[in-house]
Amino acid sequence: MPSSANDELKQLIVDANKVVAFTGAGISTESGIPDFRSPGGIWTKYQPIDFRDFMASEEMRRESWRRKFATDETMRQATTNAGHRALARLHEDGKLTALITQNIDGLHQASGVPDDAVIELHGNSTYATCLDCSARHEIHWAKQVFGCDETIPICTACGGIVKTATISFGQSMPEEPMRRAQEATLDADLFIVLGSSLVVYPATGFPIMAKENGARLVIINREPTDQDSLADLVINAEIGATMGYVVGVN
Repeated sequence: MPSSANDELKQLIVDANKVVAFTGAGISTESGIPDFRSPGGIWTKYQPIDFRDFMASEEMRRESWRRKFATDETMRQATTNAGHRALARLHEDGKLTALITQNIDGLHQASGVPDDAVIELHGNSTYATCLDCSARHEIHWAKQVFGCDETIPICTACGGIVKTATISFGQSMPEEPMRRAQEATLDADLFIVLGSSLVVYPATGFPIMAKENGARLVIINREPTDQDSLADLVINAEIGATMGYVVGVN
């Protein structure tokens, strides 16, 4: 989909040495994963479970697992799209130094971006962890334990509480990913936002930080955002078609 804006983005990438991408739900909706906040999304059907309630109540933990397994099939069937693959190509070409994501679906890693280049601000829903000893547990194991009688999974290593490896409402943002995201942002000379409405703080402070530090800022999103006035380039279009054309992937 050639356009002057897309060609401008292509040139910005050519001129950049350290590109950092910041992705939100919009890149994953193109893979069939519903935005939790959109009409029909899970948060329009259910009140989010606060982390403190999850910790205090067995029934809230049971409900959390019910919701996880109700949505798990959609997540597992989702495949990468041209937007994911374009970012993987930019990393392969040595342009993309870091990928900061608000998404929890693991599709960036599935597209070929290595784990150490992906900074997951809100965690990852493709596995679970023990909140006491940090042992990793696979989702298929948790589903087997939950079974028909809804037995709440507990850690096989220490007996602690097991939770999907995501950040819930009321749960502190993870310090290490936030630190890495800040370092990557301050090191960028081109910062590209893809599919984020830029309303969830503190994560959406990173584009502002990049711009104030001298990086060029690009926002690609279907709808306008409150940070469009700060950007050097705004493209209101589908991410897959835009990035597929700019990088040359299908």
